[in-house]
Amino acid sequence: MTGQSHAVGQSHATGDGTGQNGGAGPGDVAGQGHAAGPGGGPGGAPGRAGFAGGSRRSFLTYLVAAPTLALVTRAGADAVAPQPAHAVVPSLPAVADVIDLGDLFILAGAPTAALLALAVEADGTIRFRLPREEVGQGLTTAVAMLVAEELDAPLGAVRVELDDARPELLFNQLTGSSNSVRSLYGPVRQCAATARARLIAAAARRWSLPAASLTTANGAVRAPDGRTAGYGSLAGAAADPALVVLGATPKKTADHTLVGRPTGRVDARAMVTGAQRYTLDLDVPGAAPCVVRRPPTLGGSVRSVANLAAVRAMPGVLHVVTVATGVAVVAETFGQALDAKAALQVTWGPGPADGLSDAQVRTRLRAATPPLLVPPLLTPYVDAEFDFAFVSHAPMETNCAVADVRDDRAEIWSGLKSPIVARETIAADLGLPLDRVRVHVVQAGGSFGRRLFFDAALEAARISKACRRPVKLMWTRVDDTRHGRMRPATHHKIRATHLLGEVLSFEHRVAAAETDFRHGLGEIVTATAAHLPLGIGNATLAQTLFLTTVKSPYHFGLTTQALVEVPTGVPTGSWRSVYSANARGAEEIVVDELAAATGKDPYRFRRAFLKTGAQRAVLDKAALEGEWGRPMGAGRAQGIAFHEEYKSRTACLVEIDVRDPEHVRVTKAVIAVDVGLPVNPRGLEAQMLGGLTDAISTTLRAGLHLEKGLPLEGSYSQFHWAQQRDTPRDVRVFVLPATGESPGGAGELGVPAAVGAIANAWARATGSKPRSFPLDFDVDFTPYPR
Repeated sequence: MTGQSHAVGQSHATGDGTGQNGGAGPGDVAGQGHAAGPGGGPGGAPGRAGFAGGSRRSFLTYLVAAPTLALVTRAGADAVAPQPAHAVVPSLPAVADVIDLGDLFILAGAPTAALLALAVEADGTIRFRLPREEVGQGLTTAVAMLVAEELDAPLGAVRVELDDARPELLFNQLTGSSNSVRSLYGPVRQCAATARARLIAAAARRWSLPAASLTTANGAVRAPDGRTAGYGSLAGAAADPALVVLGATPKKTADHTLVGRPTGRVDARAMVTGAQRYTLDLDVPGAAPCVVRRPPTLGGSVRSVANLAAVRAMPGVLHVVTVATGVAVVAETFGQALDAKAALQVTWGPGPADGLSDAQVRTRLRAATPPLLVPPLLTPYVDAEFDFAFVSHAPMETNCAVADVRDDRAEIWSGLKSPIVARETIAADLGLPLDRVRVHVVQAGGSFGRRLFFDAALEAARISKACRRPVKLMWTRVDDTRHGRMRPATHHKIRATHLLGEVLSFEHRVAAAETDFRHGLGEIVTATAAHLPLGIGNATLAQTLFLTTVKSPYHFGLTTQALVEVPTGVPTGSWRSVYSANARGAEEIVVDELAAATGKDPYRFRRAFLKTGAQRAVLDKAALEGEWGRPMGAGRAQGIAFHEEYKSRTACLVEIDVRDPEHVRVTKAVIAVDVGLPVNPRGLEAQMLGGLTDAISTTLRAGLHLEKGLPLEGSYSQFHWAQQRDTPRDVRVFVLPATGESPGGAGELGVPAAVGAIANAWARATGSKPRSFPLDFDVDFTPYPR
């Protein structure tokens, strides 16, 4: 049995399956636990090593925990319960008020949320296999805190390791939709509580004492007489299947000593010292550097290479092969590969977006925008139309992957938020059985939705197969900015009617370049369904995501929101906050204009029409701490906005300085946030700061100019992402104390309110109405050659 972990049985519970996260795009969650196969992984995947350091004195626990019908019913009832109305014309609940996208993912993942693995080793180290991706959102820290809390162990003793692709998890290994902590909160706690109960039972048997008389603290079991036994010394006995164990119940919120306390990231030191290993840092034997020469238009194809022999003869070049996405060069060093790539003389075929430019996209979207239903007739009204540009995800780590494809097997390493569908797609593409393909999830340097797709992993696998050797694929920054997926351009038409200080109707119509959801819900069935013809596949997912995420928090009478998507041939994907960043940002601008039209203060207007006391609490906190209404000089102003999504809510107040038109700056920001139960307030602060930076960037200067089928931008300097000088020196984030027993989502939360607040501050400072974003969108650079 040496080299394997001991299965210690299963635990059954009907606990809460909800919980708080970061990231963008769709995501996750319960079922029958099972022991690891001979390879150390579920199903005995070939060569799987299992937990590092696993031995006969370590054990695994698997959890079974599913939300009950009563839980689901209560969630729905709470959403539609009557709230004190502060408007004459209350609004009916939107779809997202009753059930949001996170709820859907939790329910879809419920049959396999139980398949969690935790190991306690002889030295007291606790290892937890996380079936999600860490992309900088702090998920590994939050999960480590949950494990340490339930086990009464030091946080430093917990190691969270990213799990390989596990198809048996179905919908439960997709990272996105602010859903990871939200969906893992109950199952992870139950898993750790089960491990703690077994350790107590092992100590009780050793000391011949009642289990109920024992306590745990600091990674050890303690007896009333002062005896202690470290968890490592009990691990082997705790794995005994014959062990009698009392029921395992996670702690009550009131008993938490770590969860809810601001805690530094468990990987912070590794990241700032360079010790953190990302995909291109991996030492895979024989893996040679690889880059790809990409077409001059999006999705173009290779017709011929004129100087193939000459490039193959260049110093260090090992292989030059053509794949579906371009011409790949494999060399001894990345420098040699880049030189050879630049020397290639390629004749290209057309792509699906050839000739397409910004003006054409805007014209298509305006023409496709659904009509408004409510005519203004005799009532006053506010009409507004908005345009938002394409935007790059722009993570610090560009697209990359390592692939080792042989005749009978394949192994892939990459930062992946949907590793199951990646493994299934790669296996089918290579013509290999699924059990002969291993996909390792590597911590990634950013995503914002980009790594929901596995473009680099599939591309690297194809190149490795063609070269018959392992390759280490790197997309350059220009590749990532120009050929990566992007947030779709959108057009918005909003009309609000009002009378005697009350809002009678609020209509919002959105036309968007089609968002690609063909990763499905993270596995092959829904990914295949998303490829079905328009109206059946991808469009159905788009409508579902829109309706379960976008909602108005105000009592604005008859409120309707609708989406239509327009295929453009431009590669797109979920971008942080998906539809809400643009949709709710635009709505918050109109709320300010409604306040002006009715002669109300923007803060007090919002407060009067918000639906719940919890919403008003965060708005009040932001207004109080930000000194709303304080005198501001010419060219400077405040802006405020509100957003609610994924059972969480936030308000943002900013101050802006537009006195230098060449360098408009947000000088101050105050953010209040309520996520129900904050697992790690410090991580939550970071999420909100990240959302603020995204909003500053995309509201003021950052966007992609599409010209003749290709973005002009090719670097951070050209894309104009906010730099340190562009960010406010005075930023305060106020995390409200726990208002619930489970976490809401956080990853998508911070962008929409900040977009609205910045735009509203700009409008008050300039006296102009913001209508096209980013506000400063000049081509003030020389584009890189195509």
